[in-house]
Amino acid sequence: MTLCLGSPAYAGDGQVSGDSGTTETDQPGAESGVGTDAGAKSGKGSIGAHIRINQSTPASSGATASAASADTNWEPPVCWYEPMYTPEEYETFIKDAYGDAGEPAASYARKRGKEKYHKGDKGLWWQVQFRDDNFSKACPVTTDNWEIWVPPADPQPDPNKVTPEILSELAFNSTKLPSPPVELQPRADRLLVNLGTRVAFKGDLDRVWTTASLDYKGVQLAATTVATPVALKVEAGTADADPQSCTYDLVKGKGGYTADSEGAGCNVTYLRASGNATYPFKASITWKVTWTDSVDPDGPARQPGLPDGLSTFEQDVTVKEAQAVNRSTGGDHV
Repeated sequence: MTLCLGSPAYAGDGQVSGDSGTTETDQPGAESGVGTDAGAKSGKGSIGAHIRINQSTPASSGATASAASADTNWEPPVCWYEPMYTPEEYETFIKDAYGDAGEPAASYARKRGKEKYHKGDKGLWWQVQFRDDNFSKACPVTTDNWEIWVPPADPQPDPNKVTPEILSELAFNSTKLPSPPVELQPRADRLLVNLGTRVAFKGDLDRVWTTASLDYKGVQLAATTVATPVALKVEAGTADADPQSCTYDLVKGKGGYTADSEGAGCNVTYLRASGNATYPFKASITWKVTWTDSVDPDGPARQPGLPDGLSTFEQDVTVKEAQAVNRSTGGDHV
């Protein structure tokens, strides 16, 4: 039976609080200083029972938003198993949680009792955790295996056990990316018909890294996603422009990655005034996302790869007709 709705009676033990997590006091890798860009601050949070999220602060001072995946079919993990109990702790947990429970919980407790909770064996009980409180999506866990027994050498690992790859997907899903810090020349309220619109950055961007780590009961796993800005795309927001969109490669400078379309072969040019309305000008940045299986963003990139990330910014622009200037001197018109 596939789980679609609901949760075990004890899901409150380590229940996920949401994609963005809840504030925690610790920071993965902080003791060693590994995984910290120079001058970067870190956002902290948690997901699941013991997974900690740590993200660098984007260099841009503008607004940030959750990273959008360029692959619309990509989805982060719905659920996974994390290490939770020693055999002795598990026995206490089951007896406390299901001492007076009815069916089917009572049968579940009897099943674990017949297994003697694996007391005397080396290993841990791992428990299912959910990414958020929305259980409408199927999770490949049955009512018979809310917990699984995992020995030190697992001959047939459960595909839903948390791994660095799963951590990388959870890190990517928790990543916040800055909006494109675009500045238009002329200004957004003074664009002119048949005049190319220059696009520049008000400030540089730098890579953004997010670490998801687990350190519990002797199980230590980590993954760090690194999002690097690679391209800027601007869209005019109307068919009355030629071209209607332009894409620019981002160039790395001393302060990070930047863009300036001055002298570029492509600049949006509006062909018709917006009148009393406006055009929805849109800028989007493509971020190349890689991941490492450690807290170090500079570690070797691992496979399988993650989709590109996207961050966007929209603003209304006003386009006017260029007005000729008339002057009169002694009856002569120029």
